[in-house]
Amino acid sequence: MATTPLGRTHQEGSAKGTLMLDNIRPALIITRREIRDQLRDWRIILPIAVLTIIFPFLANFTTRRILEFVQRYGATLIAERFIPFLLMIVGFFPISISLVIALESFAGESERRTIEPLLSSPLNDGQLYLGKLLACVITPLMAAYLGMGVYLAGIYRLSSWRPEPMFLVLIILLTAVQALVMVCGAVVISTQTTSVRAANLLASFIIIPVALLIQIESVMMLWADYNVLWWAVLALVVLAILLVRMGVTHLNREELLGHEIDTLNLRWMGKVFRRQFMGDAHSVKEWLQYEIPHTLSRMWIPISWMTVLLVAVTYLGAVEFNRLGISASQIGFDRLGKIDSQILSQMGQMGFFNPGSVLTLFWHNLRAVSIAALLGSFTLGVAGVLVLMLPMGLIGFFTGAASLAGLSPLTVLAAFTLPHGLLEIPAIILSGAAILRVGASFVSPNQGQSIGEGLVKSLADWAKITLVIVLPLFLGAAILEVFVSPQVMVKLLGGG
Repeated sequence: MATTPLGRTHQEGSAKGTLMLDNIRPALIITRREIRDQLRDWRIILPIAVLTIIFPFLANFTTRRILEFVQRYGATLIAERFIPFLLMIVGFFPISISLVIALESFAGESERRTIEPLLSSPLNDGQLYLGKLLACVITPLMAAYLGMGVYLAGIYRLSSWRPEPMFLVLIILLTAVQALVMVCGAVVISTQTTSVRAANLLASFIIIPVALLIQIESVMMLWADYNVLWWAVLALVVLAILLVRMGVTHLNREELLGHEIDTLNLRWMGKVFRRQFMGDAHSVKEWLQYEIPHTLSRMWIPISWMTVLLVAVTYLGAVEFNRLGISASQIGFDRLGKIDSQILSQMGQMGFFNPGSVLTLFWHNLRAVSIAALLGSFTLGVAGVLVLMLPMGLIGFFTGAASLAGLSPLTVLAAFTLPHGLLEIPAIILSGAAILRVGASFVSPNQGQSIGEGLVKSLADWAKITLVIVLPLFLGAAILEVFVSPQVMVKLLGGG
């Protein structure tokens, strides 16, 4: 019987689905075993049960007190803003247990000497990682959803408040991706340590960013700006994918058995850094002539990404100003068209045209780049890039304000960025690209390269680019910003 193209496509799709299930089934064996062990251990079950059962009632009690208090002053709307916020917190407490379970997943097995039979099993690294990952997520996440259901039922009895369907979907997804990111990060840490103590010490790299994230989400909840939370969900999904890739890539069975990954070898780190910093050059001339261009050629992908991100954040800054509904007169931008040459004398009093201000601006930029590199080194480059994107977002924001005041956005953009931006923006792009490369070294290491080796090499590249290109560009930009940019701004904005 002849087979149609549609029939073949269906058969191929069915075959791929079967193959995927065949790959997942061995991982589910690990998941079932881990969940069974969790349910037997009262030290895991008791905290989850307490947080799931008691905390929703505590949140309901808090909500009732808040409602009673604000109703005296006719501010019921303010109280209702607390309900979504407490719903998120009720869901977060049980999933925080997943962090403890995930940190123990590989490190605990290694410490109990039970990891050898697991690593010698026929499962590949991806199946082993996926099985552990699912086991760490499922139990706390189910407890979180149960607690949220209890809280919502209590709130409905108290005030007939019901969440909108789209908000309910948002909070369910947000809770799930938060749990996934925490577990993915913790499992990565667990694969890079051989003791629970070491894993717990490294857990601050997860706890601190997640705590900051929860605070930002809390503000958005109280502000009722739920659109921003959808972007947070998308960002967390991307981060979870990167962490999963990172975890599978760096799951090294020999290193877990060897116990060498717990040792801090400064001499080896120094050798790796020096070798990557110097490259194959035998003199300063060779280093500048061959090694620096070679390093830049390795960074063309992060350079492209950083350029796109800066353009996008400038545009978003301008759009965000229009969306907030602020008038240009509220921030004084309607007076930009009245700028004349007298403002130059006022700017002189503020420190412009003074050589001392050059060092102040240079130090400010150097400090911003250093903070960005520090934050980027343990957030896959994300936080560091956000720090560097902030100035361009503000420029876009003010450009949007100027357009509402009847001025040409391009003229205002040029007035704010020329001529110092011709040096400063490339410096920001190169610095951000080097930080992205540090983050990429975790997720996509070279063949046979450990996390530590990849991090040291990427930091050596960052140091090279910063020392030779970024710092001179920032110094030149500071000189132009102090002595030339104010005069260009006055000319472009009509002061002659």
